[in-house]
Amino acid sequence: MKPAVEPVLQFRPHHFFCTLGYEGKGYSEAFVTRFSSLANRLRAHPSGDEVVLEVTLFSDSICEPCPNRRGARCDTHSKITALDEAHAEVLGLKHGDRITWAEAKTRLRERMTVEAHHSACAPCGWKSLGVCEKALLQLKTENVGTIQPRTGQ
Repeated sequence: MKPAVEPVLQFRPHHFFCTLGYEGKGYSEAFVTRFSSLANRLRAHPSGDEVVLEVTLFSDSICEPCPNRRGARCDTHSKITALDEAHAEVLGLKHGDRITWAEAKTRLRERMTVEAHHSACAPCGWKSLGVCEKALLQLKTENVGTIQPRTGQ
């Protein structure tokens, strides 16, 4: 019997970096539950490194339960598009690319500088928490572990 093939996860360009810095906060309880599950799946070693992610410029696997999602788009479409364009440029990604989580971490480690982070993430409302910069610096020196979801602020 063949082992079950896991479905490919859809990822917007900015969600590669968001997943690295994610610490269990989000827009709703359902969103936090979903994002925590995906982040922990990717952070599980070594199996998480093998998960294939397909780049999309529309709603992705993380967006599914987001209260700001409207079909394939977001209420804040122009802001999200700016985040995606900036991250795609820094990470060398385009719509339809398929890479593993291990490859994504390598791109983040090698291409995302602190300066590029401040520029690419400028429109992000979560940036002021500092968790993404902290995770980037940690990635450049060691592995990122699993997280426990925290609901509310």
